Amino acid sequence: MPKLTKRVVDAAEVHEKDYVIWDDELPGFGLRVFASGKRSYVIQYRAAGRSRRYTIGLHGIWTPETARQEAKVQFGRVAKGDNPAEERELDHKAITVKELCNLYLNDLKAGLILGKGGRPKKPTTIGTDTGRIHRHIIPLVGSRRVKDLTKADISKVLKDIMAGKTRVSVKTKKLRGKAIVRGGVGTATRTVGLLGGILTYAIEAGIIETNPAHGIRKPKDNVRTRRLSEAEYRMLGQMLREAAKQEKYVTTVDIIRQIALTGCRRSEVIQLKWSEVDTEASCLRLKDSKEGESIRAIGLPVVEYFEYRRVSAVGTFVFPGQGEDNAFGSFPNHWEQLFKRSPLSDVTPHVLRHSFASIANDLGFTEVTIAALVGHSKGSVTSKYIHTLDTALVMAADTIAGYIQGLLDGVAFKQTAYALDRESRKAALTRFLRKAVGEEESELEEEGRLAA
Repeated sequence: MPKLTKRVVDAAEVHEKDYVIWDDELPGFGLRVFASGKRSYVIQYRAAGRSRRYTIGLHGIWTPETARQEAKVQFGRVAKGDNPAEERELDHKAITVKELCNLYLNDLKAGLILGKGGRPKKPTTIGTDTGRIHRHIIPLVGSRRVKDLTKADISKVLKDIMAGKTRVSVKTKKLRGKAIVRGGVGTATRTVGLLGGILTYAIEAGIIETNPAHGIRKPKDNVRTRRLSEAEYRMLGQMLREAAKQEKYVTTVDIIRQIALTGCRRSEVIQLKWSEVDTEASCLRLKDSKEGESIRAIGLPVVEYFEYRRVSAVGTFVFPGQGEDNAFGSFPNHWEQLFKRSPLSDVTPHVLRHSFASIANDLGFTEVTIAALVGHSKGSVTSKYIHTLDTALVMAADTIAGYIQGLLDGVAFKQTAYALDRESRKAALTRFLRKAVGEEESELEEEGRLAA
C-alpha cells in the first residue's frame, strides 16, 4: 500500500467496480476510486463494535495533504467517542431539496458533474440547468426534505410545470433584460429529467438510497419534423440573394448558406476557427462540438467557399465580429430581421440542419453516413488521429452540398435519388486505375475531351 500523494491519486486506474487504495502511513485513511472516474478521500474506523466509513470529500476540492489532516481530526474525534459517519447520516437525512440543489450546483460549476461522453457540462448547459433549478425545481419542492420525496411528488412537479404554475417573468443581468418562464410540456420533461439526475447525485453522496424520479412516465418531448421542401429551398436562396445586397447582412447570409450546405449546428459555424478548417482533407476538425471533438466531411462547394474566403481572411475566426478577435455576434438579430415577416418565418437554423439530413436521406444515403456528416454521437467521426476521411463520406458530402446549393440557386431537379449508372461507375473506375499506374494526366484529359 503506497502513501497517498497527488501522483498516486492521479495515477489511480478506473476499474469496473469501485475500490479503495489505503494509505500505508495513516491506517484507516484511503482513496475511493469510483467506476465513474471520480475519487474521494475516506476514513474507516470502528464505533460501537461496528466498522464505519466516513467520506471526507472529493479529490480536487481536497488534496491528499488537506484530506490527511482532516482524517487525523476525525480519528481524534473517534478516539473521544464521537461517530462522524452517524452524525453526517443524520444530518443528510434532514437535507432539503434546495440545499441539495445548491450542493449540486457547486459541483456542477466546479466541473465535477459529468455530462454526455463523460465530459464536464458546457457553460451553456450549466446556465440552462441553473435556470431550471431556480425557476422550477426550487419553487415547487425546494423546502421538501430529500428523503421524503416520493414518485407522486415528482409526478406533481411534472404536471405543475406542464400546467404553467411556475410561469413568471424574471429580470436578467442584461440592461432592461428579462426572461419569460412559460413552462409547458418540453420544459416539464427536461426539468424532471434534470431533477432525476440531481437525485442520482444524492444517491452517490449517500443522502438517499433510491431515486423517486425513476420510472416516472413523461410525455414525449416535441420531435421537430419541420424541413424545407425543394420549393422552399429555392425561396430561401432568393431571400438570401436579396439580403446580400445590403452590406450588413453579407456575413449572416454566408453563415446561413454554410449551415444549409454542411448540416452543422449554428454555433459550430458561427464559432468556426480557421485552425479547424482542413480543405485539403475536405473536412472540419471541430475542437468543441456538442459531442466533443468531431470531424465533419464537407462538400466541394463548401471547400471552395472556404478557399476563396481564406485569401482575404484575418484573425482567428472564419466569420469575425467587430473590433477584437472574436466571432460574429449579430446573427440572432439578423436572422429575426430576415425571417420574421417572410413566408419562412417558422424556419430556424435547426430546420436547416434537419433539412440537410432529410435531403441526404432523399438522395439514398444511409443513416450511419448521415449521422457522421451531421455529427450525431452514433456516427460521429471523433478520432484526432484521422487525417483522411473515407472517400465515400466525402462523396456523400459533395453530393448533398451540391444538391442543396443547386436548390438555393433556383435549380429544379428532375432526379430526386442519387444513383450511379453502370457506365458511369466503369468510367470512374477506369480513370482511377489508369491514374494509379501512372498514365500521363494529358492522356486522361484528352480522353475526357473525346468522351465529351
